[in-house]
Amino acid sequence: MHEYTSTARVWGLSCPGFPEEVSRARRWTRDVLRGSPFAEDAELIVSELSANAILHTASGLESGSFHLAVAVSAQVVAVSVTDAGGTGTAPKIEHQDQDAEHGRGLGMVSAIAHRVVVHDSEAGHTITAELFTDALRGGHPC
Repeated sequence: MHEYTSTARVWGLSCPGFPEEVSRARRWTRDVLRGSPFAEDAELIVSELSANAILHTASGLESGSFHLAVAVSAQVVAVSVTDAGGTGTAPKIEHQDQDAEHGRGLGMVSAIAHRVVVHDSEAGHTITAELFTDALRGGHPC
């Protein structure tokens, strides 16, 4: 294969920061990953990350938005949500008590995904959850 050729496919979606857009983000993810064994997990991850973007960042303000990306290759399904920032701190994975009403979302995402990466920038935060296809086949991801 040529060094600049990739077999990965990437889809993107931008949504206004309204609560009803979370269900649209879920449907879109389910449609993109139709037939994939990772569709349900990715849909749950997108739901949680999109809701967090609306609830905890400037994405939920009147003119706010959030952005999704789904990348699929032979090795990984990666789901990313980018928020509009506006918070003084970056999202962090916390393992809350099972009865806690808040703060369990990223912990749940990290329990489903094989790897979660948080990237901060001036414009906001991007959280990427990766699901490794080798793990599905019983292998051990790198």
